[in-house]
Amino acid sequence: MALGLRKKRNHPEPASRLIRFEAADGIELGGLLYEPARAAKDVLIWLHGTGGSSIFDSKRTNPLAAEIVRQGLAFFPFNNRGAHVMRRLAVRSGKRSSHVQGGAAFELIRECVADIDGAIRELRARGYSRFHLAGHSTGANKIVIYDQLKRRNPVASYLLVAGGDDTGMFYEQLGPRKFHATLDRAKAMIKSRRGMELVPPAISDVPMSWCSFYDMANPDGEYNVFPFLEALEDVKLSRKPPFWRLKTIRKPVLAIYGENDEYLSDVSAAVSAMADAVGPRENFEFAIMRNADHSFTGREATLGALMATWATSF
Repeated sequence: MALGLRKKRNHPEPASRLIRFEAADGIELGGLLYEPARAAKDVLIWLHGTGGSSIFDSKRTNPLAAEIVRQGLAFFPFNNRGAHVMRRLAVRSGKRSSHVQGGAAFELIRECVADIDGAIRELRARGYSRFHLAGHSTGANKIVIYDQLKRRNPVASYLLVAGGDDTGMFYEQLGPRKFHATLDRAKAMIKSRRGMELVPPAISDVPMSWCSFYDMANPDGEYNVFPFLEALEDVKLSRKPPFWRLKTIRKPVLAIYGENDEYLSDVSAAVSAMADAVGPRENFEFAIMRNADHSFTGREATLGALMATWATSF
């Protein structure tokens, strides 16, 4: 490309503001606030997935924002403490600040409560009063855990986008014997106060601490929200029935999957199993988007339109 010539962009770049805020426990986080031209009370908060994700790096952020803002909602995607793989996080306590290990390698799913509460507090201070939580991949798991750990919360609705079965994926990757042996080793490492050490590459090719591995792989842990392997392959891993946490949610929920989600062998069967487990409840809706993969590549605007239309429908 010759100097002085700009490459033509084929994707929207809506205006936004960089927002720095603190989680409820003092962890410093950052996000992007996209606002419609007309003042709004509704804001859709976006929770990204794990494994190195970042809303600043994602090609999904701007297209989603453009469509959501076009429909009159504000959009607030932010990097939670599990963004990227490993990083240092600043923690503020009064006038004092310190640092802790952060990133997906060290995150525990229940820490999402402090992150979400911090985002809501920041948005409320900016005049927003109606909050919608949308979570992609692990972000969907976090929404369910947030609801379970904080029943009385100010969120109006939940959008679960491509929630995944990480526990089942570890089981298939490691095999039954190695899976259970690795869980036992993780418990021993945590008990001996070595839980922050990283697991061997043979267990995870992405750096991960023993604490985070156990949090994600434990069938009876909080991470195991969408146990598709158990439901579809008749594999018994956890003590409770599949999808039991979903059945405890009372707020409006929309679960969205791409028909070509590469992490599900049969998307239609997976969504049907989830719907059957939830039962005939008016607060749950399910959608499968045609020609969409796990990341909704090329279908971001359609996803944004669906989320915005649904969130403003009640």
